[in-house]
Amino acid sequence: MGDVLAGIHATWEFDTDSVLIRFERGIRTPKLFQSLRERRIPHAALSSVTLTPGKRGTVVLHAVPRPGADPLLEAAAGQLKDGSDPYRLVLPAERETLAEYYADELRALLGPDAAEPAERFLVAAPEAPMHFKAYDGRASFDGDRISFRWFWTGASTAKWKAGDQTFPVSELSGVEWRSPEAFDGYLRLVPRGAPGTDAGAGTGMPPVTGKGATALRTDSAPPGPQSSAPRPTQADQDPAAVIFGLGYGPVHESLPFAAAVLESVRKRQSTPVAVPPASAVRRDPADIAERIRHLGELHQAGLVTDDEFSAKKAQLLAEL
Repeated sequence: MGDVLAGIHATWEFDTDSVLIRFERGIRTPKLFQSLRERRIPHAALSSVTLTPGKRGTVVLHAVPRPGADPLLEAAAGQLKDGSDPYRLVLPAERETLAEYYADELRALLGPDAAEPAERFLVAAPEAPMHFKAYDGRASFDGDRISFRWFWTGASTAKWKAGDQTFPVSELSGVEWRSPEAFDGYLRLVPRGAPGTDAGAGTGMPPVTGKGATALRTDSAPPGPQSSAPRPTQADQDPAAVIFGLGYGPVHESLPFAAAVLESVRKRQSTPVAVPPASAVRRDPADIAERIRHLGELHQAGLVTDDEFSAKKAQLLAEL
């Protein structure tokens, strides 16, 4: 079509095979939109197009994506509020006729499989490297590995005992994201073959735990090296998870992160990833000293036994 439709917080550019959504960066624009900046949505990724009345003299043009087409919405699993839905374009009511024209044009371009779930992601996820601060640690993703570095002010004793964590994408089967706007939000990585984990939203299976939680697994992967031990029920006790708090792990930071990890897991399931030996990893000496100091505090407080203290201290020293 080659036309442009400007709405509130976003502008849609209509191409022959896709819609390019450019988000504004004003102070009133939802932070998730500002984080995404722009997204190209292929027509093949859409299942339907609707136009409905909005609030306070507006109309809403909504391009509904096919299930499984967008890693961002797969990770969100229905937890996004309407105001943060990147597929909704809010327009003044006087543009309703123009919006209806573009809605009809888009509907005419939908493919024969529009009503079916997508077999693969058709919309690109945000690109790595990415990082954000959770309540109990800092999460980083370089495109190949996810790292959790614990904060001594927020991490549980279980996580301090386990130490900082690094997870190759090749050893994961999915990711769970629970919105930080929920009471107990978190981001949890799902190891390949993790016992007791069902597939989540987007795969036709129920979520793993509580209302709003999702476990997005991308296939029935064989057991991996991390699948032997049972996973802790609570995310604050699980070294494969970071938890959110007020100002820690907000939606506009943690959700794009989860989507990027999910897309990488999907892409690399059948591609072996070379993992460097542990001996090749060297930690910052100051970081090791700080961790040993905190370990000593846990030991003095009786939260760590003599044997645990000695073993963990030796492990940390070996990383120098």
